[in-house]
This record gives sequence, C-alpha cells and structure tokens, in this order.
Amino acid sequence: MSTVEVLCRENIDFSANIFSQVPESLAKVYAARGITDQAQLGRSLKDLLPDSGLKDINQAAKRIVEAISQDQKIIIIGDFDCDGATSTVVLLLGLRMMGAANVDYLIPNRFEFGYGLSPEIVEVAALDDPALIITVDNGVSSIEGVDRANQLGIDVVVTDHHLAGETLPKAIAIVNPNRKDCSFAAKSTCGVGVVFYLLIALRRAMQSINWFESHNIPVPNLASLLDLVALGTVADVVPLEHNNRTLVYQGIQRIRAGKTRPGLKALLEVANRKLDKLVASDLGFAVAPRLNAAGRLDDMSIGIECLLAEDEETARGYALQLDELNIERRTIEQGMQVQALQFLEKIEIGGTSNNQPLPMGLCLYNASWHQGVIGILASRIKDRLHRPVIAFAPGDKGQLKGSARSINGYHLRDGLALIDALHPGLIKKFGGHAMAAGLTIDADSLEKFSAAFEHVISTELREQDLKATLLTDGALLPADMNVQQAVMFRDAGPWGHHFSEPLFDNEFKVIQQRIVGKKHLKLVLMEPNTGLAIDAIYFNIDENIWPNESIEQVRVIYKLDVNEFRGKRSVQLMVEHIIIK
Repeated sequence: MSTVEVLCRENIDFSANIFSQVPESLAKVYAARGITDQAQLGRSLKDLLPDSGLKDINQAAKRIVEAISQDQKIIIIGDFDCDGATSTVVLLLGLRMMGAANVDYLIPNRFEFGYGLSPEIVEVAALDDPALIITVDNGVSSIEGVDRANQLGIDVVVTDHHLAGETLPKAIAIVNPNRKDCSFAAKSTCGVGVVFYLLIALRRAMQSINWFESHNIPVPNLASLLDLVALGTVADVVPLEHNNRTLVYQGIQRIRAGKTRPGLKALLEVANRKLDKLVASDLGFAVAPRLNAAGRLDDMSIGIECLLAEDEETARGYALQLDELNIERRTIEQGMQVQALQFLEKIEIGGTSNNQPLPMGLCLYNASWHQGVIGILASRIKDRLHRPVIAFAPGDKGQLKGSARSINGYHLRDGLALIDALHPGLIKKFGGHAMAAGLTIDADSLEKFSAAFEHVISTELREQDLKATLLTDGALLPADMNVQQAVMFRDAGPWGHHFSEPLFDNEFKVIQQRIVGKKHLKLVLMEPNTGLAIDAIYFNIDENIWPNESIEQVRVIYKLDVNEFRGKRSVQLMVEHIIIK
C-alpha cells in the first residue's frame, strides 16, 4: 500500500465580488481552485472558447460540406471506449441533423484490429465504397492507415485529442488541439469535445451557403448533443478546466431536465441514478463503465446502438445488455486483481528480505489475463501503490498488449517515447497521453522492457513522488454539516479531474462501527465540540484494520453527501481516508 499524506490547501483570499454571492464555506472552496469571477465557473455556452483556434477545422468542415452536398458516402471510424463511443454518436447525429443521409460508422474490434485507423480497418471500410472517412478519438498516429485510404482514393479527416508524434498522417485535415502547431488553448479537450467543435464549424460553413434554408432543414440545435458530450468528457477523465466545465455543466443541466437521449436515460436507470439529481461522478462511475464493458468484452457497437436508440424500450434492452457485460467485466477484473496482488506480495516479501523496495514503475503480466480489462487492472494497482503501472495481456503473433496508467508528475506517453528512442524496436507501437497509454511489445521482450520502464521512471521520479497526497479544504464547521450545505456543494460543480470536489478534514469520536456489503464500513461519528452525531460510510476498507472497537478517536478526510432512504434525506460523510488517533 502507498503512504498517504494529507495536506490542507493554503488560506486564499476570497474578497472577489463573486464570493459575496455565495456562502463563506463555498467561497473558500472556489477561491482555492482559482475561481475569481462568475464566468470562470463555466456556466454559459457564450463563455466557450471559439472554434477558430483549432487548426484545420475549416478545412475539415469544407470537405464534409462537399461530402454532404454531393451525397458522398461518409464512414466514421471510432474507438472502443466511452469517449470514442460518444464521439461516434455525436458526429453521426450531428451529420444527420445537417442533412447527411449517407453516413455510417465502424468501430474496430479490439481483439481483431486493435486501436485506430489501421490499414486493415481501412480495407473493411472500403467495402462500403466511402468517399470520406472521419476518425473520432483516434487517427493522429495512423500514418499507415491514412496512407492506405489515400491509395484507395478515400479522403480522410482526422479528429483526435491524443498527443501527436513527430510525423502526422497525410490527411485532408487533422483537427487535434494537441498538435504542436495548434493554438487552441483548451488542450485538455477530449475526443467528443473536438467533434462538438467540428460540428459548430460545420454548421457555420453550411449556413454560409444557405444549405438549411434551401433544403428546408431546421438549423441544428447542437446543444441537444451536450448530454453525450458531458458523458464522454467525464468518462475520459480529462481536466475539468473552464472549457470542459462549461460543456459538462450544460450537459448535466440537460440531463437533469430530462432532455437526454433514451439510451443515456436507460443506462442511468439501470444504474439506479436519478436524473434530476445527477452529478458528474454518476457519469464517470455509473454510465461509463457499462459502456466501456462493451468495448472491453464484446463489441462497442452495442453501446453505440444504445446511445443511438430513439425509443425507451429499445434503449432499455441495450442498457440491460451493457449492465450484464459490466457484471461479467467486474468478475474478470476481480480475479485478475487477486492474481496481481499475490504477485506483488511476493515482490514485497522478496524486496524486504533483500532490502529492495518495489520498483518505481511496475510491469505486470499473466498469460490468462483479458486484454480488454488490463486498463482497469493497471488503474486499480496504480491507485493502490501510487506509482506508474503497465498491465500486459497476450496479444497476437507472439506479442503482448499493454495498458498503462500513471500518477501526477509522470508523463506516460513521453516516457514511452523516451524508451522508444533509447531502445529502437523494443516497442512495436504506442500512443496515449500523460495519464494513460497503450502499447505493444514482443512477448520475449517483456523483461527488457520492464527494466527500461523502471530506468526511465527512476530518472524522473523520487521516492517522495510515490506518496499519495490528499489535498483538503480544511475543517468544516459543525454548523455546515447539514443537508443544505451538502446539496450546495453538490450543485456547485461539476467537479472532476483538476477541479476536485470539496474534501474536508475533521476530528471525530467513533460512536458506532459495522461492516456492510462485505467490505464497507458504516460509522456513526460525533463532532467532539458540539456533540453532533453524523453518519459516515467508508468503502473498500482494509479488513486488517476494521472493524476495531478499540478505535475511539479518528481524523476523517471526507466529502459531504446526502443519503436518501425511504423518502428521508440525511447528511452523511463519504470517507476518503481515516487517520487513527
């Protein structure tokens, strides 16, 4: 287990005008996150950055206008994760709203074709005789795939957000905020956000030729797609800076108002989430895993068809399929976790006896592991040990597929690029961004790659970097530990990566403790100065520590939450960490 360090945010001046409009407890939270005026919160679509900053966006729109106006076949090539699925659906629906009648999508099967616009998937797409391929959430590294499309006379427009290499594919246009020559400020925009911006530019281009008026088509209301944009943005765990917060906030408001796709509504209902109280974390922890399960275990087309469904009955059927796949995914993942942790225990025991710590960067492999689930496994182990982790599973032709997850402070894709430079040919292919990446290596190169991975990480990280940090907003006053404050904090978001939900730090007396749901700890705590008793829940506790009736005093790091049971609402603490006093 990694060591956890708890730090309190520094006292920050909150004298700006916006803070006179909100309670002091929320003003402190906003100030600690750099918010000084209302526009920074990301509430209005008018505050979105203009699309003009995205390089090649007008060229992309021009080519798509040509395809639509000439009724050319368009095929969207997506990715098999939630961002890829929502990107595919948003573009497909958006093009149909523009009047495109000859458009379809194709998602590469993870196990047959792998990620991105490969030459093989271009051959499959070519069977439908398209004039234009548009990639979403992929393509910036697909040099060979774009070359093959060009050889077949198929134009390609790339939309992506992953980091580009030194060489770009020879596409008609490459719309990617992470191109080195792109000035768009919101570099954290994910795949579905890029697609949304492309549709804005496309609508403007079609208005310039009076397309909608001449074809008796209503000008598309692109805001109707923001529920899916919000889903993809949250699911991809990109930083919720101002632009992304705006997209997510607007999408959540639409969902809360019931203005959402039947498929998204069905997925929320299957996950027992209420639309009118939806928060960003519901999209990330309830909807995204169910959609991702399709791409991990089966075919992401199930998830896409769920989101495309026009009636509730059809949507419900797809949502139930996705729920079953997610249950299967959890079962597979739990078995893999047990195997990984058993392996790590052996390393720790050996390391203790040899006075050697765990490696700073971990490479894990088991011949029985499922290729579609290794990303989740890497994430779980990374969270547990707080260090970069790559989990490998068997691939094709004597190769291994790896999925990597990192911690703040270590840029994964840059690390893989450095390994590639130091050891040419060791990595067959790779891609990704700072916190997550994928790669392929030869099976007999695992030991050499593991050593190279540990070497490049150890040159950039220090032991103190491997200490997990919880950054809190300090103690919450007992008078603020109520339902009203909990609702206020919930609605003050959307909260997410780099715009974290308020996290408080108080000392309590333990009044009651019991295990619920096998490994969750239900507590009744008492605030010592006022005698206020308050419920708390601590998920996935260390069963070697809890329950323990001898523990009487604790320091609790928590989020304020509302518990609803049989129509009654009460405040509860969602515990992130406990320090025993």
